[in-house]
Amino acid sequence: MQRDLRQGESSGGAEDPRDKLRLTHQDILKLNFIRMPCPYIFRRHYRTGLRSHIMEVLDPADVERERDGLTVAGVKHFPRARPKRMLRIFRTKFNNLREAEEELKRVKIISRFLAPGHMAMSNEFLVDYTGGQKRDCILCGLQEYVEGEAINPWTGLDRRQLITLFNRMLSEKNTPLDTNEEKWLREVRQKAEDFIRRLRDMVLEANTVPDLAGAGNLIITLSGNIKLVDINNISRVSFNATIPIDDRGYPVCDRSIEALALLEERLLCKPLDRADTIYKVFLDPDRMKTAKAIEKAFYRTTEPASYPVH
Repeated sequence: MQRDLRQGESSGGAEDPRDKLRLTHQDILKLNFIRMPCPYIFRRHYRTGLRSHIMEVLDPADVERERDGLTVAGVKHFPRARPKRMLRIFRTKFNNLREAEEELKRVKIISRFLAPGHMAMSNEFLVDYTGGQKRDCILCGLQEYVEGEAINPWTGLDRRQLITLFNRMLSEKNTPLDTNEEKWLREVRQKAEDFIRRLRDMVLEANTVPDLAGAGNLIITLSGNIKLVDINNISRVSFNATIPIDDRGYPVCDRSIEALALLEERLLCKPLDRADTIYKVFLDPDRMKTAKAIEKAFYRTTEPASYPVH
């Protein structure tokens, strides 16, 4: 995969992909760092949002089966093409190489605490983009495709909802699975406890939290694991009274800590300790009210492509 996406010849005049609302397969092929001929098809993923373009990297044969169908035992099926990888193109324009390297350092923090079990593993790379008026560096990533169901910390996550997600994933599985609902639920609780512990360690030891509030940022898999798939919106955690916002004006730190609390309460089925070092600061009612007001202001000025409404 990597050798197909490294720097090639200059495309000579393609519009900067970071400025486009959406990218197509042809847009990707015009980029100077895509080696030609390219053996893959690129398709916009539904989660493409404010921070990154996310493109599915597909095998043309899989796309053909999806389009034309496949007959099995006299019944025609149209199996959706499963991505080989996900190509992410970071929208942020860096002023210099040092800024790009700082962004990579934050991604490495996420990897240090969550890899390999609780994040979509990604090979991050900086490319020398030559399609605009001047040479520039763009941050990209070739990321593992995580198959599963998106979970929203604000939507209950009770036993009934989890079993619904399990059965939905099971219905799409072509081979038998050696588990049942109760066994799967136990796996979810056990793995969620490890996930939450690692997130808490990240907050307390590295003063960092990833975006847990964005729509579709957390995926639960058929193995019962929870994985973070958005690794590009990472906030510094400060325990003072100031509510930090990201470069888009969203209070990602406070909303992510609230999401962490909801995951702990609902997936582990235990009451929160309001005197906890983390929660006594971020779950203060006045602070939460202020963070909610900042979030509403964000929605008034920005299309909420990457964040859920709570």
